[in-house]
Amino acid sequence: MPQHATFRAADPTAHAARVATWTREVRAPAPPADPAFRSAAATVLFSIVVPLHNKGRYIGCTLASVLAQTLPDFEVIVVDDGSTDGGADVVAAIDDPRVRLVRQANAGVSVARNLGIALARGEWIAFLDADDWQHPRYLASLVRAHRAHPAAGAVATRYLPFQDGDTVVPPGWIVPSEPAVELVTDLPTRWMQGPTLFTSSIAVRRSVLQRMQPCFVPGESFGEDLDLWFRVAEQTPIALLDAPLVGYRVGVSGSLTQRQGARGLPPWVDRLRQRALGGTMEAPRVRSTLRYIAQLHIDMARRAVSTDRRAEALRWLLGAWRAADSGRWWLTACMVAFWPGALVDSYVERRLQSIGQAPLPRQPKLAVRAGARPSERLAAPGFELDSMPAHPGA
Repeated sequence: MPQHATFRAADPTAHAARVATWTREVRAPAPPADPAFRSAAATVLFSIVVPLHNKGRYIGCTLASVLAQTLPDFEVIVVDDGSTDGGADVVAAIDDPRVRLVRQANAGVSVARNLGIALARGEWIAFLDADDWQHPRYLASLVRAHRAHPAAGAVATRYLPFQDGDTVVPPGWIVPSEPAVELVTDLPTRWMQGPTLFTSSIAVRRSVLQRMQPCFVPGESFGEDLDLWFRVAEQTPIALLDAPLVGYRVGVSGSLTQRQGARGLPPWVDRLRQRALGGTMEAPRVRSTLRYIAQLHIDMARRAVSTDRRAEALRWLLGAWRAADSGRWWLTACMVAFWPGALVDSYVERRLQSIGQAPLPRQPKLAVRAGARPSERLAAPGFELDSMPAHPGA
């Protein structure tokens, strides 16, 4: 058996040929689903919720990557959030009964995802942004992750960032054929160790999400996904497969993840703090959560000093006192006191390169090293306060 499988994107203008090529290249059959993985009430194994707003350029290829899955037991619910670029028409033209198109007046990504959750019939609900990309073995790999840790109510894989360019297909990459599966029981601690998962690389039991509706806070579109994943992780462990099975497109004009310039932390961080201090978490989780929030304060301090707002940077740094025993805190203190803003910017950029926050190049020249750890190659979408993940030593 080969040790690794290579995923290569095909010509974006030949959808049928692309799907056939993916299917031939990924020869391993999908593993049978464990009975514990699916309840009798579920019509399909997976419901994949895709919010769509003016991503007509990408949505056809995004859905083609779903339809190329080696595990065919799924439905796709595309919630068109008032698109004006013809993207919904692209979806409507797809002749596959597993693809459902639902239209709503523009109400935001959170409302669109919540509607998709309400309409889902699968045992597990996965999410896919309209410009991201699934490896053909993604769903099958989620089944494998659950088989390794049956108690997990959420399953996820790693992901790979790639730069948006002249074509809509991502570069190729290499994934291990037998990746390890980690059980994440403390997501704040795991997140501080390096990039972990993102919205398009996680699936949660429908029963868990239905108890939490509205899962995504209506009206929020920055960090609303991280808010949910931390709340989910407070209820159930996450089985994380150590291989990138989803492509995360970066650099898209108008993308939710391209927002810059915020002068404060998003509202979900305060809600996370309130839960930590509310007396419902166990003491170790309280400590890890508050330390994680302190790392976010360090991010904000670095962002402020990079634009020479030193008094503001000092306030953020003092608010991160729970991380004052870390080298990252003291390095940031030196930045606030001595470093020119341009030097801070340069340091952050180098760190992005060293931890893999930078996306793959546009040209598919180089595949990712097999078994690469997340701190080496992967990114952390949603962790954009200074465009780098907050973890000790970063």
